Amino acid sequence: MGDFMKFLDLLRMSSSNLWKRKVRTVLTVLGVVIGVASIVVMVSLGLGLSRSLMKQYESYGSLKQITVQESWGENADEKRLDDKLVQEIKEIAHVESVYPVLQISALAKYGSYENYLQIRSMPKEAYADMGIEVGEGQLPGEDEQLKFFYGCEVLQNFTNSKGNGGDYWQTGVLPDIDLMRDPIFIIFDMDAYYSSRGNTEGEQPTTPPKKYMIETCGVEKSPEEGKWSQYGWYTYCDLELLVPQLKKIFKNKIITGQPATKSGKPYKEIFYNELQVNVDSMDNVMEVQTYLKDLGYNVYSQTEWVESEQKTMGYIQAVLGGIGAVSLFVAAIGITNTMMMSIYERTKEIGVMKVLGCDLRNIRSLFLMEAGFIGFIGGVIGLILSFSISAVINKIAQSAQEYMQGISYIPLWLVFLSLLFAVLVGMVAGFFPARRAMKLSPLAAIRNE
Repeated sequence: MGDFMKFLDLLRMSSSNLWKRKVRTVLTVLGVVIGVASIVVMVSLGLGLSRSLMKQYESYGSLKQITVQESWGENADEKRLDDKLVQEIKEIAHVESVYPVLQISALAKYGSYENYLQIRSMPKEAYADMGIEVGEGQLPGEDEQLKFFYGCEVLQNFTNSKGNGGDYWQTGVLPDIDLMRDPIFIIFDMDAYYSSRGNTEGEQPTTPPKKYMIETCGVEKSPEEGKWSQYGWYTYCDLELLVPQLKKIFKNKIITGQPATKSGKPYKEIFYNELQVNVDSMDNVMEVQTYLKDLGYNVYSQTEWVESEQKTMGYIQAVLGGIGAVSLFVAAIGITNTMMMSIYERTKEIGVMKVLGCDLRNIRSLFLMEAGFIGFIGGVIGLILSFSISAVINKIAQSAQEYMQGISYIPLWLVFLSLLFAVLVGMVAGFFPARRAMKLSPLAAIRNE
């Protein structure tokens, strides 16, 4: 209890001594305010830019996802993406799920309109993880029959085969097609289609392939103006429903996009275009990615880009923080000067304290507390100023570009760290003046005028 009371007495003395010289204290505190505000604002800009970059990458897809594709080398035939490989990858440590992707091209027809669809089929479980915003209908996989889900930009690519205008890219007006309700006919056998029209060189026209009316299960919601969707150009469907349909359509023929044996015949199994491997943590992505790459597959993920960009942002943050630190260093010099002047002016007072038997550690603590008080007050005011400047920066940035929201970001840890740093800087700056006060001779100090 006695030590606590002693501490409170020292606290009261140090605070009262500061305000005996108001002008000097205010100017010193102002230096700390500018230093703290400079560091916090500079670091917040670096953090805001880094966070904005991460959000941008997340909009391109999951940061924990790895894409596996076939090797393009001499051993490509031995590195096919099949169900056996899917099972092998599922057993790798840190792998949560593996979704095979089968991509094919098909021709969509509605009246005189045509569109070459890029169809991406995946297991229905994959769509729940993709974060596709549904504008109308539902995602694939909730029906027992094959249905298509169209990206928000598919409608734009319907062209008028009669050549009498009406294309979106010529007029800026979307075709009068309701993807949810109008009957869209799909031609899967593209080779047979072109052959039937006599467009294949050296071949006579053959019987046109069958058209299939594939119902629509849903359409993606159009993004806000100025934004884009990574899913917009594709047409999606359930892999388990598409494969049987393709085998039925291309009976004894090579399915569009599938490889052929050396004798030119189709394989019995289906090979995928890519595999989407989901890892349990972003920290383990590179480990799994390296393992798959060593197996001989083409592997990539956003983690490589993110790590590179994070290093760059780390350098930027260090530079910005260094610029702010210069201001705080200048403030530390101001604190040191204030405390030295205080000691010179209070030399006799220090001598009296020593003669009366005051503990040398208490004298040191008194001056350290005064310096710490300057750092604390300057830190608090500096933080208030930092939040104000940050709000102004964000408002100006947002008015200039809508996507530049939160370009200055001050997290809670930065608030406490900057305040603690300001107090420590103050106490470090006051350390040498405090030591000088301890070493003063009591008699010489009392005789000092």
